[in-house]
Amino acid sequence: MKLVSYQTGDGTGDGSVLGLWEDDFGVLDLAGQAAGLAGVSDFPSSLLAFIEAGLPAIAIARSVLAQARSRPALWTPIEQVTLQAPLAAGREVFCVGRNYRLHIDEGARARGVPPEYPKVPEFFTKPARAVIGPEADILLDEQATRQLDYEVELAIVIGRRGLDIARAEAAAHIFGYTVANDVSARDVQRAHGQWFKGKGMDSYCPLGPCIVTADAFGDPAGHRLTTRVNGALRQDAAASDMLFDCTAIVESLSRGLTLLPGDVILTGTPSGVALGLPGQPWLADGDIVELAVDGIGVLRNRVRQLR
Repeated sequence: MKLVSYQTGDGTGDGSVLGLWEDDFGVLDLAGQAAGLAGVSDFPSSLLAFIEAGLPAIAIARSVLAQARSRPALWTPIEQVTLQAPLAAGREVFCVGRNYRLHIDEGARARGVPPEYPKVPEFFTKPARAVIGPEADILLDEQATRQLDYEVELAIVIGRRGLDIARAEAAAHIFGYTVANDVSARDVQRAHGQWFKGKGMDSYCPLGPCIVTADAFGDPAGHRLTTRVNGALRQDAAASDMLFDCTAIVESLSRGLTLLPGDVILTGTPSGVALGLPGQPWLADGDIVELAVDGIGVLRNRVRQLR
């Protein structure tokens, strides 16, 4: 299933709706139709609450979906809704740095140092206020950075609370996956000597356009990640190139740290970022950034210069 948070119309109203997205039909108000099609009046109204509700909510959603497919009048065309970040009011946003070998190589070349490959996942966080949704603006504040970069990433969404999760059990704790852009200010990273500041500023964590449940997504290793800037292909790789796969990441992160339903984990980016390309083509005002993961969809944002 593809799950979304959305508003009807131009998205300027209050609140958001939990929806199911089917390419052939559009978007379905899941909580609203759970009452009509499944007789459930207290169905979760947000994506976070839905994830927290666990397997019973998923079973009801599948029943609603099966019935709604024969009732096209219940669906709203995707063009008539405004998609929001799936988990704008979610939990923590954890990130993995340097998780693709070729990305490590390009970063080392750009800095003029030999590459070093981590022996364990390297974690940092982004603040929740960095999260934005599809079509929202990535803010370019030239008083803060002049080296704004993109990073397409597969993001894990945790579905079950867990501490010290064994790798063999990690998949059972994953609710689903979404697309993330680990927007990065490279000069800020370098100046501060760590990743949080350069990757944690306002609008530096676009998420979306939906969350695909783990059962529908399948093995992450078989999926392709791409980035296009103004239509030009910049990044193109398979998730199988990760140094640490999704289960290894969940195992390592949960060691001594409780993961909660709705937590998001960005899993690293492949090569092709502006930092590693000839001429270092940093993001500029008006650029259209489109990130895609096969099986999920396209996350599209525009860069907007402040001041």
